[in-house]
Amino acid sequence: MSGLYHRLAIGRRATNKRQPTVPLPDRLLVHMRRWYDKIIANHFVEWQGTGVKSVKNGFARAVEVAKLDLSEGNVTPHTLRHTAATWLMQLGTDPWEAAGFLGMSVKVLIDTYGHHHPDYMKEASGAITRKRETTKRVVGTPQTTKSTVRARSIRAI
Repeated sequence: MSGLYHRLAIGRRATNKRQPTVPLPDRLLVHMRRWYDKIIANHFVEWQGTGVKSVKNGFARAVEVAKLDLSEGNVTPHTLRHTAATWLMQLGTDPWEAAGFLGMSVKVLIDTYGHHHPDYMKEASGAITRKRETTKRVVGTPQTTKSTVRARSIRAI
């Protein structure tokens, strides 16, 4: 087991949908390696020893068993992607790394989930009250103000 998850099935043709190969989280990989000989026979997802071709029914059943609130819309595997993106941003993950892991562009990640990042507006909130450095005015020249703003913004990535 290589520790890589191939979202695009081996032998399938790539489409415009991003389905990058990503490393499995270390904690999950430890369990999967332990389960490999005991539980996983031939397929990544099995039911009673037979490979599952589609996880849609199983996911729908899991939502039902978990009694998730569906009053505001359906819960789908894509919902988990939104959760993962939010968590990665909340944890301060580098946007380039997070976007690659999620299979989306950095622009989409920042535009949609960037407000969850701990650095969001941090520079602006500090800069608004920062004291400005002014140079002494020399007669005949315009007065200039020197700003001490740093380009650390998450949007600059």
